[in-house]
Parts: sequence; structure tokens; C-alpha cells
Amino acid sequence: MPNLIMEYTDSVEERVNVPKLLEDLHLLTLKSGLFAKEDVKSRAIRCHDWLLGEEQDSQDFIHITLEMLSGRTEEQKRALLEPLMAVLQQEASQIRSLSINMRDMDKQTFMKTTNEL
Repeated sequence: MPNLIMEYTDSVEERVNVPKLLEDLHLLTLKSGLFAKEDVKSRAIRCHDWLLGEEQDSQDFIHITLEMLSGRTEEQKRALLEPLMAVLQQEASQIRSLSINMRDMDKQTFMKTTNEL
């Protein structure tokens, strides 16, 4: 764990190098020291249909959700949140709405298995 999920409107691809942004966010998460490197998973999900306030789909967004098992302090979370937002702002400054939400997942209700292939 964690899962870094980057959702973005399809119009973002015209102005942002999405693979590079995802890689940069992933590397920051790896380097945070908060997680085992093999547990960090990142993915980008392109949104084809969206509504944003009264502007409908005329404005675009990038929203990051970072899901992690509970147990980290607010200071640890902030120490990761701020550089993630800095990269997001640097690489996607021309996008209208940029946001990040960190979510704690309950360790008691999370299950994982890894299969040998």
C-alpha cells in the first residue's frame, strides 16, 4: 500500500505530459520513506465525462487520491502532500482545478494476496 490514483479530464492530455506527471508523483511517493517501495502502486484514469460546477465540461481537472493503510501521523501525511501538490502545480499549472485527497484505509478491513507467476 499505498494506491496513488490520478483522475483527469480527457482534455488534460492536450496540455500535460500525463505519463511523466504520473511517474514524477510515483517517484515522490517512493522516496517519501513512508512505504515499502514494492507496495507503491500508481495509475492514471482518464475521465471522458465530467461536470464541474455550472461550467459543465468546459473546465478541466486533475484529482489525486492517495489511499494508504492507517497509522501515519498528520505530519507524515503533510510531508508527502506538499511536495505532491508542488509537482502537480509545476507540471499542470494550466489546468483549472488541481486537488489531492489522502485517505486512511482501515488495516482491519484490508486484504491482499500476491500470487507467484
